[in-house]
Amino acid sequence: MSDDNTTTSAGTGRLWGVGLGPGDPELVTVKAARLIGAADVIAYHSARHGRSVARGLAEPYLTGRQREEHLVYPVTTEGTNHPGGYQGAMTEFYAEAAEQLARHLDAGRDVVVLVVGDPLFYSSYMHLHQRLAHRYPTEVVPGVTSLSGASAVLNRPLAQGDEVLTVLPGTLPSEELSRRLRDADAAAVMKLGRTFPQVRTAFADAGRLDDAWYVERATTARERWMPLADVDPDRVPYFSMALLTSPSTRTWEATVPRATGETTGGGSVVVVGTGPAGPDWLTPESRDALADATDLLGYRTYLDRVHQWPGQRKHATGNTVEAERAAHALELALEGARVAVVSGGDPGVFAMATAVMEAAEDPRFRDVPVIVLPGVTAAQAAAARVGAPLGHDYCVLSLSDRLKPWDVIENRLAAAAGADLVLAIYNPASRARTWQVAKARDLLLAHREPGTPVVVARDVGGPEESVRVVALADLDPDTVDMRCLLLVGASTTQWTRDGAGRDTVWTPRRYPA
Repeated sequence: MSDDNTTTSAGTGRLWGVGLGPGDPELVTVKAARLIGAADVIAYHSARHGRSVARGLAEPYLTGRQREEHLVYPVTTEGTNHPGGYQGAMTEFYAEAAEQLARHLDAGRDVVVLVVGDPLFYSSYMHLHQRLAHRYPTEVVPGVTSLSGASAVLNRPLAQGDEVLTVLPGTLPSEELSRRLRDADAAAVMKLGRTFPQVRTAFADAGRLDDAWYVERATTARERWMPLADVDPDRVPYFSMALLTSPSTRTWEATVPRATGETTGGGSVVVVGTGPAGPDWLTPESRDALADATDLLGYRTYLDRVHQWPGQRKHATGNTVEAERAAHALELALEGARVAVVSGGDPGVFAMATAVMEAAEDPRFRDVPVIVLPGVTAAQAAAARVGAPLGHDYCVLSLSDRLKPWDVIENRLAAAAGADLVLAIYNPASRARTWQVAKARDLLLAHREPGTPVVVARDVGGPEESVRVVALADLDPDTVDMRCLLLVGASTTQWTRDGAGRDTVWTPRRYPA
């Protein structure tokens, strides 16, 4: 809570450390949800991969009006070249992050820092609190701790009566852990992951291994639990803990009667095509698959198009990390999650289906079933807006040379143009690719009449939709960007314009003799 002795300037914003609980979205408190929705600025941490568990939990309560501050750790488990080592890199990071938030507070904006679990229980928020709470009005909203979540998963009390509960970090030396575990009534060891081998050794040396439980990702759709002695050390994530529950429970039958817990194995990946825009373009099959998923994963623009049901987790990534996104989906499935990879248009057309199939070749994922569900393609949507330009044979090409060389694109454009095929051209331009449209236009003019119709379709089905038809010779590259799709007519393609200026483009089904 805010310190009564804190001196603050008039007009400054308020800092909130908001706990979101251990992972079940329904364990987010009413107060936390209200503050997230009302905040001017939302701040959250992640490793360099960009996936923030905290943001995923808060996403149902974001309004789209908040500014977001993504605080990316410079180092997690890997090495660092920082002259101060790990501690020096993290100290510098927290100082910079605090000043980043201070600029918002000085401007009068309220800042909510999202925290998994409780803000004052082994959280990164404490480092920001230490640097900012004496300078600004500050309040902490407690959250259900992972310790409480793990106890609930096991259906076993942590401590009763006069028993003493000891909470230990797994980063302690094994000998120190062993000493403390030997004397404990009940104990929880946090921060496992890479520390797990020494933690297991400490339990064994203390003679407590057979009494201990392991809980991973408590309260989420991917939770796991088992006797600590049975854990595979190669599959222990950071979000896990080892527990010695109340001594009175050690004579209980070794069962864990929580109905939702059997998530190991049985995971799957379904790659879902959402069509070119919003929910109206979804097929019933895709809609059912999205509703059945425990985890939704994809490029943020596409994820925003689908409804998030209670208990589902969203994992948003950038637009150019398809391989990493696919591997992440398969890893989630390997741990028991039902993952829906959300793809725009049809997932098999320059989209996520191939990326997932490529990643699934890894022997680790050989038992993970992968299903692809089709969607309305961007080419089909654009064609429907002007009539039937794809009424005869056509070719689909991408102008992006990010994954294939330009000379291959040129050869394929020339071959398709020479074969008198209608062309559907994806990815015509981007901020980094500005010359390909002009080059493609000039190449096509060697095979097509200058008046050949070109449909320039942008954001079909979306709020910024525009569809226009121009002659090939008049195609202006400056009017084409990454959100556009081009349909270039064949020699037989017809183009008419009515008195109201509406264009119709269609390609006859019969080819002239």
